[in-house]
Amino acid sequence: MAYEGILLGMGNPLLDISLVVDEEFLKKYDIKLNNAILAEEKHLPMYQEMASKPNVEYIAGGATQNSIKVAQWMLQIPGATGYIGCIGKDKFGEEMKKNSKAAGVNVQYLEDETAPTGTCAVCVVGGERSLIANLSAANCYKSEHLKKPENWALVEKAKYFYIAGFFLTVSPDSIQLVAEHAAAKNKVFSMNLSAPFICEFFKDAQEKALPYMDFVFGNETEARTFSKVHGWETDDVAEIALKISQWPKASGTYKRTTVITQGADPVIVAEDGKVKQFPVILLPKEKLVDTNGAGIQSLPTLDSVNAKMKCHTRHIPQISYRNDLTWIQFDISVSQKRSRNHLMEPFLTI
Repeated sequence: MAYEGILLGMGNPLLDISLVVDEEFLKKYDIKLNNAILAEEKHLPMYQEMASKPNVEYIAGGATQNSIKVAQWMLQIPGATGYIGCIGKDKFGEEMKKNSKAAGVNVQYLEDETAPTGTCAVCVVGGERSLIANLSAANCYKSEHLKKPENWALVEKAKYFYIAGFFLTVSPDSIQLVAEHAAAKNKVFSMNLSAPFICEFFKDAQEKALPYMDFVFGNETEARTFSKVHGWETDDVAEIALKISQWPKASGTYKRTTVITQGADPVIVAEDGKVKQFPVILLPKEKLVDTNGAGIQSLPTLDSVNAKMKCHTRHIPQISYRNDLTWIQFDISVSQKRSRNHLMEPFLTI
């Protein structure tokens, strides 16, 4: 099939352990509502407590893996997407494999025998969520796994690559291998700024990969942090997006496109010396289940315009109804099935 293996992601796989909790639970583990942190010693017992509850949900997550699953859901073709990362040989790792394969993603995990599968506690209270990430095995990925013939075959087959900036903290050499391959073979390579701390503390690794990026994604906070660390002396998101799009490229095959989201404010798209803005269709609050995964859902929902792209925001509201990423299991509408090829155009026409 033409679509088989067309899109490949690499990143930090985390099994989301999602549970509706109460304020007392948050107090017990010293968790602030609507926050995202790395787990400390005091949080470790929480994961087993959540896992013991009858209404707990397991969702194969992590920023890149979530985005790949959204793209997979939109295409509705088993194996159209692939994903590489590191998990542990344990119960949570098995849940991860089962969940991802059920979504139709061709996952090729490195299974580490010394570290447990990375997990992210998703504590939901009144539609708001708090995230507590325990990276564990996700931090153990090695480029030797990528170089194995059966895994590098996924790289050779793919025409489009997406990697979140978080992976710069784990295996920048793996990112460089894929980036250089994409440039040499005229393929499309995309990354995400991911978080302010990536722009601040992994600046060198990010700068090394940036010349290979054909698409750069981020939000307004990350964009402003990027501007600050590079001494641009501007907080204007449109100007920053334009500057990022004009960063020197390793390959002249494609012009770089920078996409910056701003929550409910218009999405900014900068390319070829021009900046465009696309409004976001607001989701009625009464239809919100929770906010987990809300930002990353915008990445694969891109449509093309002038042989490039515009933000395909009309798909976001119906996606956001579902709890976390479980909407992937539902059928898409007839109209969406008719437009499946059109939805993939940014990956096919640029």
